[in-house]
Amino acid sequence: TPSPAAPSATSATPRPVSLCVKRLVYTNDAGEVVKGVCSNFLCDLKPGADVNITGPVGKEMLMPKDPNATIIMLATGTGIAPFRSFLWKMFFEKYEDYKFNGLAWLFLGVPTSSSLLYPEEFGKMKAKAPDNFRVDYAISREETNAAGEKMYIQTRMAEYKDELWELLKKDNTYVYMCGLKGMEKGIDEIMIPLASKEGIDWIDYRKQLKKSEQWNVEVY
Repeated sequence: TPSPAAPSATSATPRPVSLCVKRLVYTNDAGEVVKGVCSNFLCDLKPGADVNITGPVGKEMLMPKDPNATIIMLATGTGIAPFRSFLWKMFFEKYEDYKFNGLAWLFLGVPTSSSLLYPEEFGKMKAKAPDNFRVDYAISREETNAAGEKMYIQTRMAEYKDELWELLKKDNTYVYMCGLKGMEKGIDEIMIPLASKEGIDWIDYRKQLKKSEQWNVEVY
């Protein structure tokens, strides 16, 4: 039985639920075509169909309550879903008890520019709150860095490594990571030498961030 998963849920308030789903179809080692159970079920639904859902589940993708926080969001592919919800709450929705005044910085990694999700929405957010929202894309099959390396999300982050490290030393910075499992290792490779310059063990420091709910990971 497939276990419940949280990363695709994008709605932040009681209203119609929006899902970010990629249909999974692949050929296995035996040459058989395999279809993902959940993605194909959802993609094959007809308008008006009834669906039983459960949730929410998980505790990793909960926004900090501090409206002045720095929120760094790292996503690949459909891992953008929870951050779309975050960003709608920050910039599109209105709440009596919440108005975002901090910095939201999104890094989104995809293979091709045609794979970019919600770029129009993010453009509107940037225009609406240029001092509060930054977005950087990493398009691995179309872009390279100065050394000619493919532009993965950690490659793009490396361009801002000193700024990111300074932010990570603040007690109101929160990191959220959602998407492919390999991201965290690549980010460790950036941060280990930066932290060591100040006599800090990055792996231990990351554990402290996680303990204080400032480092949140939901990967698959």
